[in-house]
Amino acid sequence: MQIDNPARGFTWKADGPLDLRLNPQRGRSAAEFLATLDEQTLAGVLVEHSDEPHALAIAREVQGRKVLTTRDLAEHVRSALRAERLDEDEIRRALQRTFQALRIAVNDEFTVLDQFLSLLPGVMNPGGRVAILTFHSGEDRRVKKAFQQGLRDGLYAEIATEPQRASPEERRANPRSTSAKLRWARLPRG
Repeated sequence: MQIDNPARGFTWKADGPLDLRLNPQRGRSAAEFLATLDEQTLAGVLVEHSDEPHALAIAREVQGRKVLTTRDLAEHVRSALRAERLDEDEIRRALQRTFQALRIAVNDEFTVLDQFLSLLPGVMNPGGRVAILTFHSGEDRRVKKAFQQGLRDGLYAEIATEPQRASPEERRANPRSTSAKLRWARLPRG
């Protein structure tokens, strides 16, 4: 899986180039993207794309520095948060959120998701069902609001009122399922 490959730069757990592109042949790497951001813009990206509570501290530490590898970024995040006297568990969560936010920004994932959600009802068959699995609050909010708006507009006949979550057994067997939420919608029969 590309997420686990250190050469792709998706993880802070192993050193590699700070890339984060889903398609490494297109767009700018995360290192190139970071080099263009000022402190306020970087903090905004961290808040908007991952609800990072320590966005300003991280942005202050990272902004203006040469950050070329996953280890470089992880060390700057750790340095910023140790200065804030956070424990290692909170630092780990901030690292996850920081890498997530940069991946979303580099790949313009929210724009792609919004386009998909707007086109979806028009490509489904009457009575068709769709299920979407999300892994963080930014994605989930967009799916939830699009489905709710589609229901109000009569595009959907029925939507999930609450997301389905992985069972405790599944979370133990597959820790990545812990943050997953499944939402569904159904079109009118015609």
